[in-house]
Amino acid sequence: MRILMVGDIYGRPGRDMLRETLAGIRRQYAIDFTIVNGENAAAGFGLTRSVYDEIRTAGADVVTLGNHTWDKREILEFIDAEPELLRP
Repeated sequence: MRILMVGDIYGRPGRDMLRETLAGIRRQYAIDFTIVNGENAAAGFGLTRSVYDEIRTAGADVVTLGNHTWDKREILEFIDAEPELLRP
């Protein structure tokens, strides 16, 4: 099994890069499972529903969180409902 771990996705530039490159990387290296750290993906601090959906649509199988998990209070609305959203 080939696993790809993508470190911090930081804001819009990171999300754009992920969207533009992840599918090709997965194909080129026959990646079976992709883990993306999303704790800084919403303007550099935290994660929102729309940003989480964007990361998953780009090809992340799971999205991890860290010390910025609670920076966007919106996460409280969906964190428990998403089994692919992994928190510390």
